[in-house]
Amino acid sequence: MRQTNTLKLTVTALLTAIAITIPMVMPIRVLIEPASFTLASHVPIFFAMFFSPAIAVAVSLGSAVGFLLAGFPIVVTMRAMSHVVFALIGALYLKGRREDVLSSPLKSQLFSFSIAIVHALAEVLVVSVFFFGLVSGADYQDGFFYAVFLLVGVGTVIHSMVDFFLAQLIWKSLGRRMTQMAQKV
Repeated sequence: MRQTNTLKLTVTALLTAIAITIPMVMPIRVLIEPASFTLASHVPIFFAMFFSPAIAVAVSLGSAVGFLLAGFPIVVTMRAMSHVVFALIGALYLKGRREDVLSSPLKSQLFSFSIAIVHALAEVLVVSVFFFGLVSGADYQDGFFYAVFLLVGVGTVIHSMVDFFLAQLIWKSLGRRMTQMAQKV
């Protein structure tokens, strides 16, 4: 096995472990079904996006496992599973552009907002399937606009952008070491 493969596997395993652990231990979380907001739950996914599409997909799947193991409702776990969509799209976009996007405040905010919209659309689609009874496992008393559009849609955009900011802050604070590691992966 080459050093690059070992490094890629190690980075993937560490980020996946963090993604699984965060929903289980993070004390700052809000659950207003169908929405849930666990601070920093997307940070490992964004970090993985900064490395590669394959790592982003693996870490996203690990995050969903973390929400399942933490005992969240099935709709929340399925929302976590939908993170594969935004993680893959974002990682594909960042491939070859990471430094350009992360070094520019304007480009990073535009990327953060754009990927947050994709993130929210995927989660709204998942929750809509439950809301309209196409899949059992959830019963909502609130209207679609409040429960799905506002709580999940708008809430996800805000949550995603906050977590992207945290991931970018950590990435930048680690400096050239992260850039060098990402180039090796």
